Amino acid sequence: MAKTRWLDEQEMAAWTAFLEASHRVFRSVEQQLKEEAGLSHPQYEILVKLAAAGGAGLRMTELAESLITSKSGLTYQIGRLEERGLVVRGEVPGDIRGVTARLTDAGVAALRAAAPGHVARVREVLIDGLDRHQLTVLAEALGEVSDRLREHGA
Repeated sequence: MAKTRWLDEQEMAAWTAFLEASHRVFRSVEQQLKEEAGLSHPQYEILVKLAAAGGAGLRMTELAESLITSKSGLTYQIGRLEERGLVVRGEVPGDIRGVTARLTDAGVAALRAAAPGHVARVREVLIDGLDRHQLTVLAEALGEVSDRLREHGA
């Protein structure tokens, strides 16, 4: 049995700072989106990904992978967005099991309306509180973590 490698003081400080900061940033962003745009953060991310994909939209499986969410969780969120007329689902030509999602004109409008407030909140709670060097270090460090997790299928 492998011996547990407990976190030392510096490692524990990094871990707890990461947890607290990430929870506070996400809570603040979620609150802003709900209050100002009537969207959850996952719903906003879906709109952003679909907007970037263009008029053809994305396969649901690709969208779920890019959002790092389950297919069932994505299906639920897409259903909520569909009810509001922001997204439509469609078939994939030549693939009877394939389903795509794409933005409607109302979805594009909702994203355009939500984006300025969202960006302002992201700046307020994260970006503007760091200098360029800190932003570079943060992006590199978290990018490394993401790359390693992606390699291990997480």
